[in-house]
Parts: sequence; structure tokens; C-alpha cells
Amino acid sequence: MTTRTQVTRTTAATLAALLALTAAGCSSKAKDGGKNGDQAGAGGVKTGQGVTDKTIKLGVLTDMTGVYASLGKSVTQAQQLYAKQTNADGGICGRKIELVVRDHGYDPQKAVSGYTELSPQVLGFAQFIGSPFVAAVKQRVDGQDKGLVIPQAWSASLLGSPYIRVIGNTYDVETINAIDFLTKDKGLKKGDKIGHVYFEGDYGENALAGAKYAAGQAGLTVVEQKIKPTDNDMTAQVAALKKAGVKGVVISAGPRQAASFVGVAAAVKLQAPIIGNNSAFSPQLLDTQAGPALMKNYYVASPTQPIGTDSPAARKLVADYRAAYPSDALDDGVVAGWTAASVFGEALKKACTSKDLTRDGVGKALLTINAYDSGFGTTHDFTDPKAPSSRQTVILQPDKNVTGGMKVVREAEMSEAAKSFTVGG
Repeated sequence: MTTRTQVTRTTAATLAALLALTAAGCSSKAKDGGKNGDQAGAGGVKTGQGVTDKTIKLGVLTDMTGVYASLGKSVTQAQQLYAKQTNADGGICGRKIELVVRDHGYDPQKAVSGYTELSPQVLGFAQFIGSPFVAAVKQRVDGQDKGLVIPQAWSASLLGSPYIRVIGNTYDVETINAIDFLTKDKGLKKGDKIGHVYFEGDYGENALAGAKYAAGQAGLTVVEQKIKPTDNDMTAQVAALKKAGVKGVVISAGPRQAASFVGVAAAVKLQAPIIGNNSAFSPQLLDTQAGPALMKNYYVASPTQPIGTDSPAARKLVADYRAAYPSDALDDGVVAGWTAASVFGEALKKACTSKDLTRDGVGKALLTINAYDSGFGTTHDFTDPKAPSSRQTVILQPDKNVTGGMKVVREAEMSEAAKSFTVGG
């Protein structure tokens, strides 16, 4: 979905320094809870930042113009659809949901400044695209702000915070389950070599930790190919892995890198199944020259079933999204956005029942949700901030003949290796 081009560790340090500067200029604002701090509102419900008697404001920090523009658009529109439908049904706790959207264009400075601007105004964030950007504000979120953030990012480094809550499996767990698929369903066996093409930085390194663990459990050897997000031609990586004699490949990068790798691999007859993390695919790729190769020999590990799955929740979301945005394509960003908004909404409902719509009240409410059914094949448990909400992974395959361009080839499953793995360890 994540969708998740990464910056280097050096850039992450720069982000942290930038945050320190911007936070200094607004720290007094962030500590205020509305005009007079947390207070009793309509219906005797305690309220604070971002909440009035009529509205609940949630922040959306997205990428509408950068490398993940198509994803950001889908995630945001799905969340706007959720807010519109929720408000039409009377809202939550007698209040309308209002989304305050900022496009950071996957630019570090814009992402941090967007958080700095919105944090004093909103109850929390239903969207924040980009693991390095979320990591850059983590100290402030956990410290003075304490507002719930549901990122469209899946790095294990984000775990442990009671306020930043990852939905679905983290990159390491997802990669472990991906390799389990290659061994159980695609014939890889003890003694084989497996290639791993991964972005430098948080996303790729977290996925690599999972790959090494899964390989150790299965008796495989990992052949690494580290790349930068700006590396779009995978010819050298294909050549290196073919020479090494790999029997399977994992791609922890972006859609462009996946398309290049799969296309080149087909051209040079690298006979090995290839699987990517969920951010390493976009249905738009099926209309490119790489389309036939992607449909033949590429798989995607995903935290949920795809938008085109045949379930009541999926059929309704497809119909509603098409009605609201008839000219826009469907992809799994719609599922990610809808799920994140729905989870935030469930926390708001429980907080309302407890008559506490403050940031603290909403955070505590989410901790009570232990079996949330997303409607897309996965059940989520939010009771432990140190763990992702799920260790299950769905395996998908590109198919331009189905809605959203993806079909399920293995339902949600947690491998034995994923069970025993210490996430983030």
C-alpha cells in the first residue's frame, strides 16, 4: 500500500533536527487543549484538541504529488468517503468528522512542517504516509502531543508507541510470510539461494531482517542487492542474482523497481518466482510492457485481501467508491485508507461511550480493541503497542482482468516462522 520509498538514515537525522526547530516555535500551542485545555463538552463528554460540540477534526498528511501520488490520492479519497458516510449517519458522538488534508509530496520538510501545523488543530491523524517522516515526529508524538497517529507505513521501528499504531503486519513479518509462500507453494528448499532487492533505509532494512530470519529457519541463503529509491533500472541486479543462481527473489522496493526487475528477469530468462512487499506494486503497471511478465511470475505480500475480493465489505466499498469518484481507478490504497479511517472511528466510538474524547481517552479506547474485523480477511488486535495489529499476510497475484488488478492466491496466513519471530528485535 506503504507505498513506501525511504530516505537514508542521514536524512532521518536531518528530519529530527528540523522537527526540533519547528517544534520549538509552537510548543506552547501544542500543550493547549482547545481554548481552556481538556473540558466537558456536549453530552457531558470530555473534550480537548480538535474536538468541539459539533466537530471532530482529524489530520491527513498524504502524498498527492510525489512518488506515491496515486496511493495518496486513493487513501485520502477513501477516508473522505468514510467521513462523508459517517456524517450522513449522524457522525460519531453527535459530532461530524472533519478531515484536514495536507499534501507533503513525499518531501521531508513539508511532512514535518505539515505535522507541526496540524498537530495543535486536530485530535489525531488518520493518515501519515512515509515511515521516515513518522519516525521523525515520533519523539514529539510520544512526548508532548500524545495524539493518535495511524500511519500508512509499516516499519517495526514505529512499534512501541501507545500513540503511533501500525495496522497490519510490519515489513519484517510480511517478508517472513512471503518467503514461507516461496518455500511452501513455489518449491524453494533447504540449501537454495534467495535474492533480496531492497531499498536502503528503514523499509528495506526492516524487510531484510525478516528475510534473514525466514531464510535461517528454512535453511536458505540470502543474496543481497541494496538499491536506492532513485535506482529505476534493475538490469544489474537481475544479472547479479542470475549469476548467483537464486531460486526465488523478494523485492522490498517500489512499483517502478519491481516492474523493471520482473521485466528484465523475463527477458534474460531468470527462472525464479518473484514476490514483493505490498508497496512494490501498482495496478497501473499492468498497462506497461512489464504487464505480461508481472501477471505470469510476480506475487505480492499484503496485510489484507485486495479491493477486488468477493466479499460483502469489498463489494460495497467498490460500489460506493465508484459512485463517489467515477473517473478514478480502484487500487488497494482504497482498502488501506478505508481501514485506517474505520479503525480510528471505532476508537472514537469507544471513547464516546467512556465520555472521553480527549487524546488520552481515544488512545486508551484503541487499546481495548482486540478483534477488529476489517472486512478484508484480517482481524486486528490493538491491545499491545509493541506489536503490529496482525501477523497474517495475504498473497496476491497481479491480474488485469479483476477489479483493482490483484487476485488472491493464498488467504491470510501466519507462518510458523512469523509466530516465533520477535518483531523489531
